[in-house]
Amino acid sequence: MSSVPRRIRKKPMADINVVPYIDVMLVLLVIFMITAPLLTQGVNVDLPQAAAEPMDGDIQEPLIVSVDVQGNYYLNVGENPDGVLDHNKMVTLVAAVLRHKPGTPVMIRGDANVQYEKVVTAMTLLQKAGAPSVGLITRPAENPRKSGK
Repeated sequence: MSSVPRRIRKKPMADINVVPYIDVMLVLLVIFMITAPLLTQGVNVDLPQAAAEPMDGDIQEPLIVSVDVQGNYYLNVGENPDGVLDHNKMVTLVAAVLRHKPGTPVMIRGDANVQYEKVVTAMTLLQKAGAPSVGLITRPAENPRKSGK
């Protein structure tokens, strides 16, 4: 008998090549890193500092009324979030949002240098619109140096 060399069959490879997926993931990471700061919208408000507990993270997105240093009102919803609102327009928009989403938290971002009267007026208008409670947004207080020995 002649010995005929038999061909050895290679088994099919069942591994997944993950290198292309890593490349795609890195590209997406770079895209999100570039676009995330651009998505931040709102009115430039210098918030006062306060030592307060942060809100729970599992609540829905709040309705935020901003009061700038001149006392102008802004709302983070609607067709123009950067547009100044008069009292009637703000009450109408807030009431519409609260009718559509009754459990929406309502917050005020008041500039640290705005007259207190303007923030109280905003609270009154929000109450008129049907907000059951209103929260105030502040910056975290800077921790003073602890004198530990």
